[in-house]
Amino acid sequence: MQRTVHAQRVAGEVTDTVLFLEHAPVYTAGRRTAGHERPADGTPVVDVDRGGRITWHGPGQLVAYPIMRVTDARDYVGRLEETMIQVCADFGVTARRILGRAGVWATGDAALGLPDRQLGAVGVRLVKGVSMHGMALNCANDPRWFNRIDPCGIAGAGVSSLSAETGRRIVVDEVMPIAEKRLAEMLGREPYEMHEEDLRRV
Repeated sequence: MQRTVHAQRVAGEVTDTVLFLEHAPVYTAGRRTAGHERPADGTPVVDVDRGGRITWHGPGQLVAYPIMRVTDARDYVGRLEETMIQVCADFGVTARRILGRAGVWATGDAALGLPDRQLGAVGVRLVKGVSMHGMALNCANDPRWFNRIDPCGIAGAGVSSLSAETGRRIVVDEVMPIAEKRLAEMLGREPYEMHEEDLRRV
């Protein structure tokens, strides 16, 4: 569906579009993934054409794929990260960027042996000036899925979620309308919800 909508956007047949979803459990490897970063136990990995390294998507994680005209890739990635920072703040969680690392993070505490913890990841691709892939925010996913990999190729980094950070279960359905609003604000767009009959035409 993402590729279909992307082709339509490149051709000018549709306006800027964002797909919000939860994946079935899947490991995906971006173009910069090294061989040693793949699971050593033979767990299947899907190779994808986004930037970045290996990550996991699955239940309890909100994924957003903006398919839109982009003129400044660095600014665009920053806007995706800022969207997740704002969504985290809406739920009382402080998230930030870490220099040299993509995504957004909860700050660790070296004195307590607590590492920085990734709350959200970013991986994008621009083709003919139109974006693909996007961002993934951990809401209530099982962190054990990340045990087989170094998320985004970052050794020793922890992984967390809105639920783990707040101590209460925060599911994707609760986060999605807030993420839609924050992303629309950050990208300077008005949100418009597609309905099932719209998706059937894609």
